[in-house]
Amino acid sequence: MGTSNADGGSARTGSSPDRRGLPRLVPVEEFFADPEFAAATISPDGSRIAYLAPEYGRRNVWVRGIHEEHADAVCVTHDARRGITKYFWTDDPRWLLYLQDTDGNEDWHLHRVDLDAPGEPAVDLTPLEPGSRVFGAEPLRSVPGSMLVWMNRRPMFIDVFRIDIATGVTTVHHEQADPADTVLLDRQGEPAFATTLAEDGAMEFSAIDPGTGERRVLRRMGGAEYPMGVQPQLVTPDGKGLLISTYQDSDDLRLVRVDRETGEETVLAAVAGHSLDITGTMAPGVLPPTVYTSRRTDEVIAARFVGDRPRIEVLDPHFAEVYAELTNLSDGVLGTLTSDESERWWVAQFVHDRDPAVTWLYDHATKDSRLLFRPHPHLNPDDLAPMTPVGFPARDGLPLHAFLTLPVGVEPANLPLVLVVHGGPWYQDSWGYDPTTQFLANRGYAVLQVNFRGSTGYGKRHITSAIGEFAGAMHDDLIDAADWAVAQGYADPARIGIMGGSYGGYAALVGVTVTPEYFAAAVDYVGISDLARFLRTLPPFVRPYQANSWFRYVGDPDDPAQEADMTARSPLTMVDRIRTPLLVAQGANDVRVPQEQSDNIVASLRDRGIPVRYLLAEDEGHGFDNPDNQFRLYRAIEEHFADHLGGKRGTDHT
Repeated sequence: MGTSNADGGSARTGSSPDRRGLPRLVPVEEFFADPEFAAATISPDGSRIAYLAPEYGRRNVWVRGIHEEHADAVCVTHDARRGITKYFWTDDPRWLLYLQDTDGNEDWHLHRVDLDAPGEPAVDLTPLEPGSRVFGAEPLRSVPGSMLVWMNRRPMFIDVFRIDIATGVTTVHHEQADPADTVLLDRQGEPAFATTLAEDGAMEFSAIDPGTGERRVLRRMGGAEYPMGVQPQLVTPDGKGLLISTYQDSDDLRLVRVDRETGEETVLAAVAGHSLDITGTMAPGVLPPTVYTSRRTDEVIAARFVGDRPRIEVLDPHFAEVYAELTNLSDGVLGTLTSDESERWWVAQFVHDRDPAVTWLYDHATKDSRLLFRPHPHLNPDDLAPMTPVGFPARDGLPLHAFLTLPVGVEPANLPLVLVVHGGPWYQDSWGYDPTTQFLANRGYAVLQVNFRGSTGYGKRHITSAIGEFAGAMHDDLIDAADWAVAQGYADPARIGIMGGSYGGYAALVGVTVTPEYFAAAVDYVGISDLARFLRTLPPFVRPYQANSWFRYVGDPDDPAQEADMTARSPLTMVDRIRTPLLVAQGANDVRVPQEQSDNIVASLRDRGIPVRYLLAEDEGHGFDNPDNQFRLYRAIEEHFADHLGGKRGTDHT
């Protein structure tokens, strides 16, 4: 296997630890700059590779021949305002598509690039009114040169449209009849199944008769254990089955096929004690997928499960041969994966805690492989800290899974600790590279990430234990985790900080209101301060999808008793308890957690003369994306924690 001509240098670049065993202090810019290479995919015919790389100060799409180097590549997009994250090959070698919003407002549009004239401006194929957006896009195999695109041109309805890529002509393909109803299409683009949210919160799956359009219920499932909906929902290539995740009689999430005619269920993938990892359905093509599918047949070839390290269960004999070769390329775990239509050429990216997203090109015909690139070639894995899975019980006995990252080269005792809380809350921390974690560890902090109750990935009991427990047992889990780190001797109880984004920002605010004496410093990043107000300001088209998440777990603000409970659990209500030094960061264009959620907390503290630092980015949404804003944010976090927890600054010397 060859590794020659890899972009980005060898697998061990950068400075080495000094003679005392301490790593260099890595500059903020090296952790939070856009990757030099990312998100590589291979064209359907196997002749070219596309990927993201910086140009014009932002992430843009580049294309090069499969045997060429980056020096031979052409930048085919020209976005100097906001980096591109998601792009698509088409079945026509002339066209490439990508999604883009404006300054983080999440009003996504689908743009077309002419690869025969890459210097020409991109064409917006979806000129939508403000507040409408593209939710997804995929090729329609039965009509070459076309894409199916999901959009809410009608504000409350996510309808399916067919777009001719070459001309941009758009026609309605399928209109949604009910906001709580979703129709799943087969490979020919015809309605095959429907999912419906019943009044009691249950999910109903129905087969659709191809002639009459009549529906026949196949499966009814409880709702609360699926706060993000049932994911995935895939029609089998022959149209005769529906692939979904379900617990069945288990506490663990399984991948199951439901027969269209009989409703019979067949388990395709299950791992005792482990749940199917559904996080990939939240950002397709960006996060590692829940299921890997064949580009040639559309059949599922592997599934991803949650574990101390993610687990890949191979389901296809042909892919088993490919996977056996891929596993020799890295000691990480397979992440994103693409192939050409013949499945000769494969581009594989690997998840690793200290060597992020290393990407290989593999030729299954010859068994040769080539290192394409390391996205962050300036980072030396020896400077970075291992991410260790740990576990302990919550105070009520619920098992909690967490990841502990300790700074390199120092005694792991009595350290300042930062509790980093994931967003969602229906999400999970998992083993892999995280720039925030590595940045904090590099500055001398122990970092603890706990999958508190309500996190996905650890079973039905774990997730439903969060019902009614915002600012309650969910917060207790975080305190129990930090107490565990203190009891183990890792953490200094006088130097514990908390930070997080979105729900994690809410958790940080709860931390400094419900337990105001516990934390020595806190960072609220696009966090919720007023639960009832947050739910009232959600975009109208998302409300039908919140029945089994926010409305079931937190409450309905239109119910006076539930609104009162939500108010009592809101940090804004308890703001007079805050004494902890607080840093607040917010994007002005955030449509999920609007700016007022941060403004109100900051104004209340300033009115009382409580110091608070507020970073507001006018060109960001729900989280900072542009590198200059990332640098500004993490320099502020570095100063904030150094002042109050005693960690290092980038200007310090090891």
